[in-house]
Amino acid sequence: MKFYLGVTDNNWYNFLSRQNREDVNFWQPGGNTNFKLLPPGAPFLFKLKSPTNAIAGIGFFSSHTFLPISIAWDVFEKGNGCNSLQELQKMIMPLRRDLLDKNPQIGCIVLTNPIFFKKEDWIPTPDDWSKNIVQGKSYSTDSVIGNELWIKIERLLQKYLYQVVNEEKNQLILEDTDSPVYGKSVLTKVRLGQSAFRILVTDAYNRKCAISGEKTLPVLEAAHIKPYAESGANFISNALLLRSDLHKLFDRGYLTVTTDLKVEISKRIKEEFENGKEYYKFHGGNLFNLPNRIQDKPETRFIEWHNENIYKG
Repeated sequence: MKFYLGVTDNNWYNFLSRQNREDVNFWQPGGNTNFKLLPPGAPFLFKLKSPTNAIAGIGFFSSHTFLPISIAWDVFEKGNGCNSLQELQKMIMPLRRDLLDKNPQIGCIVLTNPIFFKKEDWIPTPDDWSKNIVQGKSYSTDSVIGNELWIKIERLLQKYLYQVVNEEKNQLILEDTDSPVYGKSVLTKVRLGQSAFRILVTDAYNRKCAISGEKTLPVLEAAHIKPYAESGANFISNALLLRSDLHKLFDRGYLTVTTDLKVEISKRIKEEFENGKEYYKFHGGNLFNLPNRIQDKPETRFIEWHNENIYKG
């Protein structure tokens, strides 16, 4: 099993350790380099900077993406490690060269289910850790050092990770579920939060509205097909990326998607609001775009639920 020990800003850590967040943004100020070192669900350990030099927490990797600072704030808010967008800008801008760009793109390592250990539980960094490491280092349980470190972490997780009430609707879609050490004892307790879900859906739909093709990122929203409140799962296959007005109409039953992935607009829009020309042009058309992976495309069971319980027809 792979995991990563990331050099963590102490102020970011201290702020978030006082919060109760489903997800956090372990941001990268440069916004140029993809983070490809972990599969979804893999552990990402928080290594505090010198002079602390200790492993003080863990998150579970959901995805990596690039976002303008303003959108990163909209998605994660205080999960960025500060109280406001202005504070986030003050944290990031001194670390960049293009000081004139007030809304630059940054890298976002999306971590779900973050856990911040009590100080008495902090773990010393491994013997092979070099003070010259700037960003972090990968480890594997196949190595002696990696395995010894993971055993310590797993013992702590038995203390900090509690059973999720509804695992099926919250659990990450993971690649390493066959691991006897990791997949069975720990992953079943890892939750996927709403911010991580939004990022996964946004990128799965290539940042385009599924119905209109709109690409303006601030107005795109991840819409559950079967609502989370109705035991709808945080799966990409239970979501559509929609422009905000289309999202509202979808949630309120004025439009839907058929099981053959065509758009259907309710006659109730015209009956109730004496309008709707902007929306009826989509009626009968195919979805503008869909996720590339088959397993991420809208599932029939969720679509049928929406048509039977929400759509006004």
